[in-house]
Amino acid sequence: MDDIAPVRSDKTTVPSCVINCVVYDHAGMRRDIALDDISDVLAVDDGSFIWVGLYEPDDEILEKLQEEFCLHDLAVEDAQNAHQRPKLEAYGNSYFLAVHTAQVVDDHIRYGETHAFLGPRYLVTVRHGASLSYAPVRERVQREPDLLPLGPAYALYAVLDFIVDNYRPIVDEFRRTLEALEKDIFSDAYRRVTVVKLYELKRELTQMRLAVAPLQDVLAQLSRSQSALIPEEVRLYFRDVHDHSLRVNESTDTLREMLTTALSVNLSLVTLAQGETVKRLGAWAALLAAPTLITSWYGMNFDHMPELHGRYAYPILIGVVALACFGLYRLFKRVRWL
Repeated sequence: MDDIAPVRSDKTTVPSCVINCVVYDHAGMRRDIALDDISDVLAVDDGSFIWVGLYEPDDEILEKLQEEFCLHDLAVEDAQNAHQRPKLEAYGNSYFLAVHTAQVVDDHIRYGETHAFLGPRYLVTVRHGASLSYAPVRERVQREPDLLPLGPAYALYAVLDFIVDNYRPIVDEFRRTLEALEKDIFSDAYRRVTVVKLYELKRELTQMRLAVAPLQDVLAQLSRSQSALIPEEVRLYFRDVHDHSLRVNESTDTLREMLTTALSVNLSLVTLAQGETVKRLGAWAALLAAPTLITSWYGMNFDHMPELHGRYAYPILIGVVALACFGLYRLFKRVRWL
């Protein structure tokens, strides 16, 4: 899950929670630095910016970064707790944002959080919980040195784009699972495991919506921001990510509606199946009731029943019972009770 912490040329011991601490110059060239050198780099306005990547850092590291970047106390406090709702907040000349990440772990969706501090010349990303490494993101921005002069806002765009793109295969997997469950829903046999799977899928989709839906507001604010932290060129990129998040959210909502319908259809089919069973039982009960009613007359001690002394009374009675049963059978067959 984590990157391997880069080796510094100065042999400084790097805490394991510090995944990377680098500076990108105006030409897009990367150079590793130590945490103690951050303030020195920021003191020289040469068009460079710093990107620090952390994974579940301890309080000492966050306090160190707060000192180096002059971060707001409330923002640092939020970054220490991995129970934030997706949001974007401004603190002076810096932004703090929190977004939820998703990752498939052991065939289940696990959710984490990424907190980011965006300043004029720095980006600090803090990952908590289930979260893929941002090493591919750093490799991507390093392959695009022409865009790196746009500053840390462009690096933030690459991170958010990576997070949103990671939602899409998860939603596609949800769709394939639902398509497979639809076959079980319309099968003749009722299976309790199908309802359990439908419920679990809807629960995970609801959690996905809680992660994706608020992210749209964050991206909309970034794409419309008039702050100098977000250059006009980068707003176009944020609008693109916003469009991707809208599609993911719409897909999630559609799947949730389909799941709700699937649960209702499954319940209706089970109810219909039970009704058919009751009708069949009722039809067979009626077929048995006819001969029972007729033959029960002869269980009483009556002597004055003319048919008792007739030569063909017994065969005629059998014929009457058979005709009554056959007539009822044809009737129930016609009305599809049998």
